[in-house]
Amino acid sequence: MNKIFSFLFLMLFACESYANSIIVGNLGSKIRGEVVSTFSYPWSFSFLNNDHLLVATKPGKIWLMDSSGSKIEVENMVSVEYGGQGGMGDVVPHPNYSENYNIYFSYITSDDGGKTRYAVVDRAILRDLSSPKLESRERIWEQFPAVIGKGHFSHRIAFGPKGSVQENKIFITSGDRQMQDPAQMWDTNFGKIVRLNDDGSVPQDNPFKNRGELAKTFWTTGHRNALGLAFDQKNQLWANEMGPRHGDELNLIVPGSNYGWPLVSEGNHYNGAVIPPHDTRPEFTSPVAYWVPTLAPSGLTFYFGNEFKEWQGQAFLGGLKGKSLVRLKFKDERVIEEERFSWRVRVRDVEVQNNGSVWVIEDGSNARLIKFSSPN
Repeated sequence: MNKIFSFLFLMLFACESYANSIIVGNLGSKIRGEVVSTFSYPWSFSFLNNDHLLVATKPGKIWLMDSSGSKIEVENMVSVEYGGQGGMGDVVPHPNYSENYNIYFSYITSDDGGKTRYAVVDRAILRDLSSPKLESRERIWEQFPAVIGKGHFSHRIAFGPKGSVQENKIFITSGDRQMQDPAQMWDTNFGKIVRLNDDGSVPQDNPFKNRGELAKTFWTTGHRNALGLAFDQKNQLWANEMGPRHGDELNLIVPGSNYGWPLVSEGNHYNGAVIPPHDTRPEFTSPVAYWVPTLAPSGLTFYFGNEFKEWQGQAFLGGLKGKSLVRLKFKDERVIEEERFSWRVRVRDVEVQNNGSVWVIEDGSNARLIKFSSPN
């Protein structure tokens, strides 16, 4: 596995205003940034089609925005438990959205007035883009059990690519809820990646189908707090997750694998207690790459398109603690190059538009949605 360290960055623009300004990465690549819109505490965004995207904000809203930056709040929303790391989470259209108008979104809810909380994923119809509202909403997944605390929900969503063996399958990250040990337990879905059919039913070929009613939904185990989930052009699933004190990971997700948390990590506990590294326990799957010191990765996508032809198949992710957009180049499922584009702001999520431009959304109360294109 690769050990990836922090870099010093070259910044050629002031962070307050940089429309049509060029950012130079630490390896010399250039991208041109254009601010499209701003949002209050965004958590995720996804392209609905070539002209529209959806943005989820933690306080409990989903926004429909066109490529010019004009945005409308989606109506008939659910009530969310907002606080800490919780609130509205991911929002993802079904791969066949143009036919079924289904979108999927995750959020935090409670059955006891906020004393205990858990993540859920709902499906709803979003048909009329001129006056958007959710219709026919139904629950397809719940984190179990509800517990106290407001951290490590994860609740990222990814769909299997069309035409692949994972078509019409939905994958959901479920964090350890800051409890650690449940990531290795079968009677809770904490610390797991879950695989379901797009209607919420359980596929018959999941790897732990003989481990019980809850475990039959598991795809992989031993995760801490995975905040990025995406398929590459080879139809392989990847996830990034936050480590404890350092040791953030990038993992190739192989069904039936156990990634070791909390028994192994490339980081240590916040109190300084040492956690054995992966190479001491070969029964656990090691990360493809890890970060010391921490990057705090959030969001993950793989590049396709014509805007940056030399980056086909490479990964992009956001850095919260690292305050950068990160590009990763692979060879044989190994990271052989990392480049960071920094403007000293926490990056929450990243997506690629069909035309090949790279979009990111920042973290915070006045977070910018930024479109990056080639300066050439």
